[in-house]
Amino acid sequence: MLRMFDVVLDSADLPAADRFEWWLDVTASTLTPTVLTCDDTDDFRAGIRALRLGDVQVASVTYSSLRSRRTPALVRRADAETYYLAVTLKGAQSISQVRRDATLEAGELLLYDSSHPFDAHAHRGAAGDGVEAIIVSVARTVLPLPAARAERLLAVPLPGGAGMGRLLREFLTGVVSEPACSGEQDALRLGTAAVDLVTACLAHYADAADAVPPESRTHALTAGIHAFIEHNLGDRQLSPTAVAAAHHISLRYLHLLFQRQGTSVAAWIKQRRLDRCRRDLGDPSLAHVPIAAIASRWGLTLPAEFSRAFRAAYGMTPSDYRYAARR
Repeated sequence: MLRMFDVVLDSADLPAADRFEWWLDVTASTLTPTVLTCDDTDDFRAGIRALRLGDVQVASVTYSSLRSRRTPALVRRADAETYYLAVTLKGAQSISQVRRDATLEAGELLLYDSSHPFDAHAHRGAAGDGVEAIIVSVARTVLPLPAARAERLLAVPLPGGAGMGRLLREFLTGVVSEPACSGEQDALRLGTAAVDLVTACLAHYADAADAVPPESRTHALTAGIHAFIEHNLGDRQLSPTAVAAAHHISLRYLHLLFQRQGTSVAAWIKQRRLDRCRRDLGDPSLAHVPIAAIASRWGLTLPAEFSRAFRAAYGMTPSDYRYAARR
């Protein structure tokens, strides 16, 4: 079994005087070597959870305000030829690369490249909290998009609140919010979905959809549908018809996509809802919440039907599972 988050590090485990130098080493080994500077190293805080998914890395990072420079000398010394797509969740960031300047707010996406020097600044948000972002690392050789097309988007703010940007952001947020153990094949499948969705998103904004292989477009559509379902599990109106309409495809084609996965749309929705219920039933902080309320929260409103489905899926009733989890 492969533990999906194979790097989990937090500066809180270190003396304050050592944290900034430690972060310099961490970012060099998990992202790319840069020159870091900070106005207040005595109060510096940072953390990272890096998830390896085959050829892709998805990292959830938090850190204080700082400046990060990838100098020409560092590019010449070592270049992994990697694209980085960052999703800003908190704070504000700015970057200069390939003679472009971009300033991003929370919710926006940004593409940058290890093969070109850059100068980036990260600033705390208005509330004074640190910067939080998700960074996807994809090698040039893995991304099925012509380099000339991708470079059109370097240091260009990309919207993450609608369309392909929103689907990618929700997919990545879902990936990093589930730091559970999983099989290697699951990790590889998530990596494939991440590459396909990143490719489709960049192609969309670069107006290069025709340059994306048809198989990648299909995988990207499937990944987007999965993200949509995850985001709407609590909606009682979620149905195959609603999913098809939201993605502007026919119900027949939607069923075909899920048949290729060996399941049906309804079965997938039901299983994901059951998985969310199981997670909540095992959460000590939700021990006071009635089982029926947890089921209803995830769109399962008939207690008897929920109990039968839960037992069929996990081999015990919801109450027995909660009791076992407490023990």
